[in-house]
Amino acid sequence: MNREPPPTSTRDNLWDRYQPWRRSLEWGFWIVSYLVGAMTNSVTALMDIRRAGLDFAAWEPAVWEWSSHLVALALLPAVLWYTRRFPLHFDTWRRNLPWLALGSVAWSLLHVAGMMALRKAVYAAQGDYYDGGPWPRTFLYEYLKDFKHFAGLVVTIEGYRLLIRRLQGEASVLVQPDDAPQVEQPERPERFLVRKLGKEFLIAAADVEWLQAAGNYVNLHLRGRDYPLRTTMATIEAQLDPARFVRVHRSYIVNLDCVGEIEPLDTGDARIAMRDGTTIPCSRTYRDALRPERRAA
Repeated sequence: MNREPPPTSTRDNLWDRYQPWRRSLEWGFWIVSYLVGAMTNSVTALMDIRRAGLDFAAWEPAVWEWSSHLVALALLPAVLWYTRRFPLHFDTWRRNLPWLALGSVAWSLLHVAGMMALRKAVYAAQGDYYDGGPWPRTFLYEYLKDFKHFAGLVVTIEGYRLLIRRLQGEASVLVQPDDAPQVEQPERPERFLVRKLGKEFLIAAADVEWLQAAGNYVNLHLRGRDYPLRTTMATIEAQLDPARFVRVHRSYIVNLDCVGEIEPLDTGDARIAMRDGTTIPCSRTYRDALRPERRAA
């Protein structure tokens, strides 16, 4: 087992190159997927209508498909947030599966209401009227399709997040052996164990520059990399040395040794410039606690 992160490999270089483009590529994937889906479904729906000899204008199937896909795309941020709140992990799926099922109903309600509103608006602009049928029957019909759509979103999102965690490495607190002497004060982890691509190495707690909440994880930031730790901000805050690590925001903890400067803002909050160039928000709730710690440092 290595005592520090291994030398940078070709795979690490590819990961580093991916990071600046990560958010753009992620959203690009979803946008392209929904746009391509809307176009192809519009064409196939029109072909089915022509084959069946139904009396619909050529623009109508396009309105049906584009309204559905655009509303689904607009609801994607809510799905991303919801799956962070109730992640589908190996150790949480039994507890979170009912919440995800309930989320599929809420998602379908918003999806159906949104696309119906768009369709009625477009039909009205064309001097026509869109009749979606009785609401209970329409919703049941749409929910049977939306359930598969929502389930596919959850599986895709969680699968991608699992891949990302495996690539960037996942951290855990290095626990003491069972025969270690017990102490009454909170256990202060000196090192974190990181598992990455089948390898294990240790990082010193004092080397962690800052921490950020990320759903059910807390990301440990170290030398430009993030290592997700399965814990909560309250738990890790209680474990870290308060003389070195200070909570500055509900989502951030900083290592005082890595703070460059603190810029007060007119709102009473502050902006913290870390020595690595990262800017971290400091809320007024935690700012008073930061001052004496910073003076002592």
